[in-house]
Amino acid sequence: ISLTDERTDPPKNHEFNYKGGIAEFIAHLNRGKQVLHDKPIYFEGERDLPNGGKLGMEVALQYNDSYSETVFSFANNINTVDGGTHLSGFRSALTRTINACGTAAQLFKDHKEGLTGDDVREGLTAVISVKLPQPQFEGQTKGKLNSDIQGFVVQLINERLTEFFDKNPSVMKKIVSKA
Repeated sequence: ISLTDERTDPPKNHEFNYKGGIAEFIAHLNRGKQVLHDKPIYFEGERDLPNGGKLGMEVALQYNDSYSETVFSFANNINTVDGGTHLSGFRSALTRTINACGTAAQLFKDHKEGLTGDDVREGLTAVISVKLPQPQFEGQTKGKLNSDIQGFVVQLINERLTEFFDKNPSVMKKIVSKA
């Protein structure tokens, strides 16, 4: 994205181009913050939709030492500021996967019921981007995605995040400890 402010002489240009995609965008969002793990967790996947199209999904996330949540969701490069089925799928799968992996690693000796969604999202910076044919949005501003893709997003997060945690148990322990 190139922006030019022509109100000044000479005009000011600023270009937003993240060669590393959304993973680099996450690193940019977390600049100046103390991160729990050096590299953002990134994965992508594609699923066949029942109507014959393909659903492409990209997710990047990184935790920092703050207590606020910063999550951006996109559908076909449109910022869905009010979320939608892709964001709700991401949130529920993130909570479920962290609880399942933490339980399997016996990190919840004091917590019998596991972590809540709010606990898991403290300090989270994430971007979820989906690309799908004929998306259904709510309202004129396209602020919320209504297409029925939540199950596909949940499946991708569960698979890829579990796989990541299996390969990087120290990162999982840091995330669970923070939560």
